[in-house]
Amino acid sequence: MKIYKLLLLLVALFLPGVCLAAEMGSALKADIIRAEPYSDAKKVGNFARGDKLEILCKKGAWLKVKTAKDSGWVRLLSVRRGSSSRGNEAAGVLELASGRAGTGQVVATTGVRGLNEEQLKSAKYNAAEVKKLETYTKTSKQGQQFAKSGGLKAVKFAYLPESQKEGEK
Repeated sequence: MKIYKLLLLLVALFLPGVCLAAEMGSALKADIIRAEPYSDAKKVGNFARGDKLEILCKKGAWLKVKTAKDSGWVRLLSVRRGSSSRGNEAAGVLELASGRAGTGQVVATTGVRGLNEEQLKSAKYNAAEVKKLETYTKTSKQGQQFAKSGGLKAVKFAYLPESQKEGEK
């Protein structure tokens, strides 16, 4: 039963982005505005730290924003939601580094907060999607062949000596 819950959660993660009512924000750091929510998408503009942004939509770890000049997608961790206070310049950087950037001051290790309550309540088991997900399974041998074709090599690291492990406790 646990495996089905895990697979259901994985399938639900691929739901389309959630569009919000437009919200104001400010840039925590300079960043690139992209045409699509992907790090390799075409660059359509940029913004500087402190610039005002209108947040139009959220999709995974990306926000669709509009600036005075451009609109497009930026990484979630580059934007502070709500009105900015220029009083403490270091606060935004510290919040970004601690994972507390954004509304609510909630720590998020990946910057993606996940599914909302409505999406979880409306989620339904989809056997066809679970079957599709299972088709992505690869064997160890296939993984090794893939790594070899990409020029990847295994790297072995020595374990820490027992004295160093105990010192960390």
